[in-house]
Amino acid sequence: MTKHTYTTSGTCSRKITFELDDEKRVHNVVFEGGCHGNLQGIGKLVEGMPAEEIVNRCAGIRCGFKPTSCPDQLSRALREAL
Repeated sequence: MTKHTYTTSGTCSRKITFELDDEKRVHNVVFEGGCHGNLQGIGKLVEGMPAEEIVNRCAGIRCGFKPTSCPDQLSRALREAL
């Protein structure tokens, strides 16, 4: 597995770390900062999912009036890692 770190922008969370296995499935997603319970939930929900599926589901999600969100930032991090 390859570990990745992504510095977020425009969200309460500051950083996302995750691992991609050889099949491009996502593992061990951890958000630093932000809404702890919700972000732990996102990490559990995406565990073992194909990265492309997460990107397709989460890209473009907004948080209130912000142009992005933590799920959107995760999709950007995964797109960059792929």
